[in-house]
Amino acid sequence: QVQLVESGGGLVQPGGSLRLSCAASGFTFSSYAMSWYRQAPGKERELVARITSLGRTENYADSVKGRFTISRDNFRNTVAMQMNSLKPEDTAVYYCNTRVSQSDYWGKGTLVTVSS
Repeated sequence: QVQLVESGGGLVQPGGSLRLSCAASGFTFSSYAMSWYRQAPGKERELVARITSLGRTENYADSVKGRFTISRDNFRNTVAMQMNSLKPEDTAVYYCNTRVSQSDYWGKGTLVTVSS
């Protein structure tokens, strides 16, 4: 079955950096787009970044453009997101996502806290 496992979250000061990673299994990874979503306390889950199956196209939420970079390794079945210049408003649980056969799959999430 599809499994997504996130890692890399933690506490960071404003202006700092973190790198999130998601390990995928149970499907043909190189055939599917991958996304990162986040959900802040009291807010709806939102799309942060998406990368197409072969990594040729990346899309970002306006709030993270120029600061976050999504990437993937189709040999290791992993997707990562480099987050730079972090702001307190980036504080959220970050989720890895893919859609396979019209079904959405999610990891359990990793918490990112940006605070001094």
